Amino acid sequence: MTDVAREAGVGVATVDRVINKRASVSQETAERVLAAAEKLGFRRAGLIRNRLDERTAGYRLGFILQKSSTHFYSELGSVLEAATRTQMQPAGKALVAFLDELTPEHVVAKLYELSKKVDAIALVAADHPLVSQAIDDITARGIPVFALISDLTADSCSGYVGIDHRKVGRTAAWAIAELAPAPGKVGVIVGSHRYLCQEQSEMSFRSYFREFAPQFQLLDTLISLEDIHLAQSATLELLKQHPDLTGIYIAGGGIEGVLQALKDGNPPPGLVTVCLDLTAVTRQALIERRVNMVLSHPQEWLASRLVAVMVAAIQDKAARGSLQSSLPFITYTPANV
Repeated sequence: MTDVAREAGVGVATVDRVINKRASVSQETAERVLAAAEKLGFRRAGLIRNRLDERTAGYRLGFILQKSSTHFYSELGSVLEAATRTQMQPAGKALVAFLDELTPEHVVAKLYELSKKVDAIALVAADHPLVSQAIDDITARGIPVFALISDLTADSCSGYVGIDHRKVGRTAAWAIAELAPAPGKVGVIVGSHRYLCQEQSEMSFRSYFREFAPQFQLLDTLISLEDIHLAQSATLELLKQHPDLTGIYIAGGGIEGVLQALKDGNPPPGLVTVCLDLTAVTRQALIERRVNMVLSHPQEWLASRLVAVMVAAIQDKAARGSLQSSLPFITYTPANV
């Protein structure tokens, strides 16, 4: 390896990275290492050629999503696989992992596991020091990491792809304030405030009411921990304690549980409900008018933009850290679903 490194004009560590895929190496450098290995008759030249062949077979992109039981994420996984396969020439390969355990420890374990198999990673995760530490470590090894749906505060995060959650929260507030038959109590449900998207969405939701509709009473925020059953229980309790409820905004996960509670419970007449992301479940709820408005990520557009910035980060290290994409969200009502 020392002889190959000298012949190629690189360090021994670079030769090791090419052979063992410990971190990304530019195509030009990898080809120099291969040429030197073949010239010297290095016994692992065949392996180096295989590594270069893997590169020309398309990039491997890793995606870490939330619970597979959530319709939005199961659908998004399929869309990301399709975008990775069709958008790159030659076709890339998507490795989609779902997190049925959402603790920071499980997120970190999945990050490290996936980082050994892919050229770049995008993940949906709650912001936490352990997650930031793992992102910094993996990025230092040459694997760019992107925040998807919810931004992250890790210094080395290569970028963010999602929607503007400040606008989402204010739009939800506008809908309830305008559609409610009279001012009253409004409930808010989030998965966890550690998801920056949900924190920002809730803050802007409340800000809109303070500014434009102070006659409404916003109740304390309920936490679902992204769990369908907890969201269902929280909603049933909300309906029981506040029969004069005029609006509910679901800013996080567990929408399936909320909708089931609205179906099984006794919601007051005229209750206005706003939630996120059009799926088979929320579409049916719109049709049945159990939901008034759905503010949705544009999944195909989101996947296409994400794949594009991940490839850009793989090919150009200087671009990492500045690849931000905030896409418009789509508004669905019973009239246009």
